[in-house]
This record gives sequence, C-alpha cells and structure tokens, in this order.
Amino acid sequence: MKVSVEEVSPVKKVLEIEIPKEKIAKELDKAYNTLKKQAKIKGFRPGKAPRSVLERLYRKDVDADVSSRLLQETFVEALAETKLDIVGRPEIDPPALDPSVPYVYKATVEVKPPMEDIDFSGLKLKKTRYEVSDEEIELQLKMLQKNLAAQKPIEEERGLQDGDYALIDYEGFVDGKPHPAAGKTENFAVQIGKAVISEDFDEQIKGMQVGETREFEIAFPQDYKNPELAGARVTFRVTLREIREEVLPPIDDEFAKRLGNYSSLEEVRGEIRKNLENGYAKRTEQELNEQVFSALLERVSFELPQSMVDYELEHIISDTERSFASSNMRLEDAGLTREKLAEQYRETAEKQVRRHLILDKIIAQEKLEVSDAEMDKAFDDMARAIGQPVASIKAYYEANPDKIDAFKHTLLEKKAIELIIDSSEIEEVEPQAEAAGEESGADEKSAEDA
Repeated sequence: MKVSVEEVSPVKKVLEIEIPKEKIAKELDKAYNTLKKQAKIKGFRPGKAPRSVLERLYRKDVDADVSSRLLQETFVEALAETKLDIVGRPEIDPPALDPSVPYVYKATVEVKPPMEDIDFSGLKLKKTRYEVSDEEIELQLKMLQKNLAAQKPIEEERGLQDGDYALIDYEGFVDGKPHPAAGKTENFAVQIGKAVISEDFDEQIKGMQVGETREFEIAFPQDYKNPELAGARVTFRVTLREIREEVLPPIDDEFAKRLGNYSSLEEVRGEIRKNLENGYAKRTEQELNEQVFSALLERVSFELPQSMVDYELEHIISDTERSFASSNMRLEDAGLTREKLAEQYRETAEKQVRRHLILDKIIAQEKLEVSDAEMDKAFDDMARAIGQPVASIKAYYEANPDKIDAFKHTLLEKKAIELIIDSSEIEEVEPQAEAAGEESGADEKSAEDA
C-alpha cells in the first residue's frame, strides 16, 4: 500500500491511498468463494454456480462490501503510517473496483492545528474584590417575602388598577370566529402592569368592576412572543371575576420557619450571605478565565478545523433545544430555527474550540495529570453538589468509560487554568459601578437557593 499526504492547509490534509491490484483481486476472490458456498441459485447445486453467474447477479453488492472493508482497513493503516491525529469524519469518495488496476482513493481529513509551546506566564489580570453588603441581604429577604406573599380579594368596591391581581375569563376572536391561540380561558390570573398578554390588554381592562364584561380589539406586533398571534388583530371578550391584592408576611422568625429548615431569621440571613459569597466567587473565577483567554488569544494564532467548530455548535444548539423542551416548548414557539441558532452561536462555538485547543496544548506542554486523590475529591464534590451518594456517582462513571475520560479532561482543563492564573500578575480592584445591575441575576438565584 502506498500513502501520500497533500497539505491543503495547516488543519486540512488529503491522503491519497493506493492499494495494489493483486490485493483487490485477492479480496474479490475471497468474497466470491464465500458467496459461492452460501448462494442459492436456481439451476445450480449449492456451491456449483460459476463465477460469471455470481458476478452477474451479485457484483454490485460484492463490490460494495469489498470496497467498504478495504477502505476501513487501509484508512486506519494510513493514519498509523502518517501519524495524523484527525478530528471529525473523513471525506472519502471511493472509485469503482477494477481488479486489473490498483485501487486509488483520496480521503480529506482535518487535524488539530500545530502550535508552538505557549508562554502563559506574566499575564496581567484584574480580580474584582466583591463583598456582600447588608443591603443585598435585605433585598434577598424581600424577594423571599414576595415568594411567600398571599393574595386575598379586596374588600372595597372599586375599579381594577395598576398592581392589582385580576382573575378573568377571556376569549379572542378574529372576524367573529374564535382564534385558536386565544381560545376560551377561565379563571386566568394576571397582574396589571406586567403585560402578561400585552400592555394594551392591561390598559383596556383597567377600571373594570367585578362582574363587568368588556370587548376590545388588540393589534399584536409582528415580533410578538407567540408567532400565532404576531401581527393579528384580535377582539377580546373579557369578564372580571375578582380583584385581589398581595399581602406580604412579616420578615421574622416565623417567616424563616416557613422557608424550610430554619429556626430563626438570622439563620436565613447567614444562608443568603453564604450563597451570595459563593456566587461572587464563581463570578470572580469566570471573569479571570475570560481575561486569561482574551490575553492568550492575543499571543496565539491558529486556524480552526471546521469539523470541531461544527461539533461544538451542534452541542450548543442541542442544549438549547433541551432547555426549550424542559419548558414544554419548541424553538419554533420563540420564532427560532436550528439555522438561526447556528448563525447566532457560530462565533461562540469558534471561541470555545480555541479555548479547548489552547488548554489541550498547555496540558500536554506542562505534562499535567489528574491523580487518583484528585479524582476522588472531584467525585465527592459532585456528590455533595447534586445530593447523591458518592458510590452512585462512581458506579455511573465506571459503567460509562467514555464519560470518565471526558470528566477527567474537564479536571485537566481546570488544572491548566489554575496554573495559568497562578503564573499571572493579579491586581485586586473594586467593583465597577455599572456591575450593580448585573448582580441582580445572581441575587435572585441566591434568594431561590435560600
């Protein structure tokens, strides 16, 4: 077998593989001899059908079988000979089999980009000094108070107004016929001002009295969240059943007990502080990681194998689909398609691939390894995080060896990042004023955790 390599780019190669004609003839003879013993052909005793008859009846199938087997065997041999570390699937366009000439085919493959050793020392990083304030804790308590709020019918006779909770029946019509996306709905709870259906809808039902029915038309915008209503003009018939107001419980020890396994308000405050501190620690880690990769990408330049980008992009899209499915939604419900997501997240996928390749290089360059003790600690940490026995975690990975390799590689990447950060020059800085708005999301998560 002869193998030659054509370099299309640093990450794309074309292998030309030539198989001697003697090998082709031998494999075809073997295939037809096996077929001759097994084939049942009318007019011939078992094992007595001539080769010409077998070729006339089965040539297409035999050629496909022999060609497939030769491609698999010789391609693996060619990779071993050329020592190419390919990524993704090879592109092969096999020619027709002809035992009178050598069998020559080409395989286009992608490989990881070649990289020189990466100098990651001395990166200048800024570490934000986040501190939990009493104001943040009180904000969390108010959010938890909101979660435990009760609703009760208002006692006074008045019209519906901003902030009220309304219990309504409604139905939507287009040209006098019920619209399927705004079908008859009873006892629907909506807070005025939240634009659950739309801002115009809220405005139209303001001032309604309990028992009153109103009809009005709503023109939905073209970019409305429900595609079935986008751009439609719908006439709604709405009946107000009840007006409710929100009643907040006092923030005291009794309030703490209602939250779960807490005996006092101070325990809740302590748990909120811990959650906020953990959130800030993760945020600090993420910010440092982003700075690390931004700095390294300025030092290292390389071409990306598109198969790796496509794989990462498919992973992102699949995760998005699963996230929608968990809420009983489809991409189409949000006006999305896989094609739109691919366009939206391709740059993100490219950045992720660059990060993985840089870390892979540093792992190999620094000869990083994960010890058994480090693996055990990682299993213990995971068990605590998801509330499962560590024995169950280990059993799962023992039953899925491919996942243990991926898990170990994740630990190696984390180890590489820690090595880079330890080798950097870190300046501690105060939080920027504009970061306050970004912290609200983390605050809300802390309240949920508490």
